[in-house]
Amino acid sequence: MKKISYRKLLVLFVWILTLSSLFISLGFVASTEDHTIINKVNVDVSDDTEMAFLANEDVRQYLDESGRHMIGELYQETDIPAIEQLLNAHPAIENAEVSRNLAGEVNIAVKQRTPIVRVINRSGESYYIDNRGLLMPLSDNFTARVIVASGEIFEPYARRYQYSIDQIRSSKVFSEISQLDDVYDVVNYITADSSLTALIQQVQVNKEGDLELYPAIGDQKIIFGNGQNIAEKFNRLKLFYTEGLSKADAWNKYSIINLKYQKQVVCTKRKHL
Repeated sequence: MKKISYRKLLVLFVWILTLSSLFISLGFVASTEDHTIINKVNVDVSDDTEMAFLANEDVRQYLDESGRHMIGELYQETDIPAIEQLLNAHPAIENAEVSRNLAGEVNIAVKQRTPIVRVINRSGESYYIDNRGLLMPLSDNFTARVIVASGEIFEPYARRYQYSIDQIRSSKVFSEISQLDDVYDVVNYITADSSLTALIQQVQVNKEGDLELYPAIGDQKIIFGNGQNIAEKFNRLKLFYTEGLSKADAWNKYSIINLKYQKQVVCTKRKHL
């Protein structure tokens, strides 16, 4: 007769006990899910960028108006993926994550979108472009303090909001008529540089399609040209401001600073000086 291996019997017993406990636990969870009712919805809207497009109650109202009340629903009937999809379709939301627990709570974490420029097109319509290069509408709750871009910008929100700036840039049809890609590229560069953010407050697209920048300090018009060689142009501008405008009266000496021409800063003096 073969000797009985008590070690193997012990291992087998442990496995049986573990599997039994697992099946019992799963059965308990399933039973609990069948009877758990959603009794609370927790909403947390992040405000890392000091934007206030959405408050917690705005998210609750949006869900209620969309027919997603949740309170009083059975745990199993709460469609988490569908709620996430609904929230992520909101024009002010960058990302939403939804979860639930057996205490009957639904937890919603919302990250707001971050606009970097407000566009006012030639028809007077206004909308934002966010830091990911996506168009977003204005909010009734909050006006973002960002650079304003106006002038010869033709694109209406309704015809462009479904496209990203990268898609507009890569489209032969859109890129030939659009100024949004140049505006976004230049403003995105500005917002990444604290000194430029403090300096530039407005972008204007002129009839030639050139971008003109207007500083918060001084009364100059900075002709930037197109969205090419952005870093090199801004380096020239910084150098000019630190060296060319170092004298006390220099800030009012020039009316135009032109950066269009490669490796040059061409200035126009004010006529009354």
